[in-house]
Amino acid sequence: MSQSSEPPRRTAQLPKDDLPESVVRRRMIKAFGWFALASAIPVGIYEWITHSVGAQGIKRPLRKVIEANEQVARTYFSDNHLVRTFPVEAAAKKARVNGYDGLKSPIPEDWKLQVDRVNEEPLMLSLDDIKALPKHEIVYEFKCIEGWSQIQHWGGTRLSDFVEKYKLGTRPGAARSGNSTGADALFKYIGLETPDKGYYVGIDIESALHPQTILAYELNGQPLNAPHGAPLRLIIPVKYGVKNLKRIGRIFFSDEKPRDFWAERGYDYYVGL
Repeated sequence: MSQSSEPPRRTAQLPKDDLPESVVRRRMIKAFGWFALASAIPVGIYEWITHSVGAQGIKRPLRKVIEANEQVARTYFSDNHLVRTFPVEAAAKKARVNGYDGLKSPIPEDWKLQVDRVNEEPLMLSLDDIKALPKHEIVYEFKCIEGWSQIQHWGGTRLSDFVEKYKLGTRPGAARSGNSTGADALFKYIGLETPDKGYYVGIDIESALHPQTILAYELNGQPLNAPHGAPLRLIIPVKYGVKNLKRIGRIFFSDEKPRDFWAERGYDYYVGL
């Protein structure tokens, strides 16, 4: 049986110009409806973010993203991951100065480093107490969150040596149970602030105890001057410069995130490299 050569019938359609006015109006209303909905979604998201209750200076949805990034970074952080170091000759002869928050008052003549301890009197240590610990020097590329960097030469004592010497950073319960070693026995954060409390940072304990983190009292082999954080400052190469607190007045340990100057102003809390 042969197939018919007659072409299939098509449903007749009116040219667009000949559509009934009611159809055109209905399609126009639907198009405007979809356009309004599409416009409302980004506006709604913006309003939701804008009116979310903020934490540490940044809106909650954005802070959640930053905290998720921090958790990822902390999973691969290791004492074996060291920043690149350079020969002393590569260091800048004049280290750049950036930021004076916490340094606007004169250096206290009776400066002592206050180290808070749970259920004990604070330690009050002189610069000579800190210099009595083994000295460590590092020449590395100091990086500022503003985008500049510079190779600098710092000297001081490892923060990890300082913590070990004075038996710091361990939860009292862990010490009593005999479990005084290991990450589970340590507080999660260390806080540092200037004597006038004008600048303050909070740092995860892993970064604080990294072997390249030092309590610095020298720059280019000379005692620190006031703009660079005399008499004692933090140098933490695994972080951007905002965490390298100058003129340390107080140190304490906590399981809660300590206040952080720039995190309260919308910056990332972790700011790791």
